[in-house]
Amino acid sequence: MKALVNRPSAALAGCELTFLEREAIDIGRAQRQHEAYTEALRALGVDVHVLQVNERGPDGVFVEDVAVILDEVAVITTMGTPSRRGEIAAMRQAVAQVRETTSMALPATLEGGDVLRVGRTLFVGQTSRTNREGAAAFQAVARPLGYTVVSVEVPGCLHLKTCITALDDETCLVNRQWLDVTPFAGFALVDVAPGEPWGANVVRLPLGLLMNAAYPETATRVRALGHDVRLVDISEFGKAEAGLTCMSLLFGGAA
Repeated sequence: MKALVNRPSAALAGCELTFLEREAIDIGRAQRQHEAYTEALRALGVDVHVLQVNERGPDGVFVEDVAVILDEVAVITTMGTPSRRGEIAAMRQAVAQVRETTSMALPATLEGGDVLRVGRTLFVGQTSRTNREGAAAFQAVARPLGYTVVSVEVPGCLHLKTCITALDDETCLVNRQWLDVTPFAGFALVDVAPGEPWGANVVRLPLGLLMNAAYPETATRVRALGHDVRLVDISEFGKAEAGLTCMSLLFGGAA
């Protein structure tokens, strides 16, 4: 598995926020946390390439939103946040070094944090960042490649993967309060621990799961299921309404 990550901008404190109040962000600490995050990816079996692009963009570190990586093609998104559309050109160039790309067009909007892949099923969150036109445009690319695309209503948080991610092909970790779980009826659903509503965002990697150190009780629940878990501190990025998946683009499957 390969990954692209991007160094955090010194302007990170000016990030977009939807559900959180703005707090001071320690950029030096954020940079150290990003380095630890990168090393954790490597420790769990990922070949990581570190970019330094979009340095003036506060949200440029959150590379997941700029593309959805399928086995056959990388779909470059339109971004539901107008202020972030300047990130697309540099990231398209970087992604194209790893996988063939295709692009979407406005008024369809979609961000990668709203797409959860489990096997050959792609769940697409309907949020303030991803509209129905975006889901339809994405489906037009993915369905001919043999993927099933399923829409999910997500009224309670920024992105779909804020409130649900896959632990394996049969099991998802979830905060049921923030989404409609009906589309996940065929899965075993593991609830985040009480008091840890942001704990459902997990990165599934070749050698284990990467989880947020801020949510230890949820990590204990996941370990009890037999999963290998590595914890990492991303507290400064949490102030930017980010989770673990936000900071990497993962490439598996065919090259």
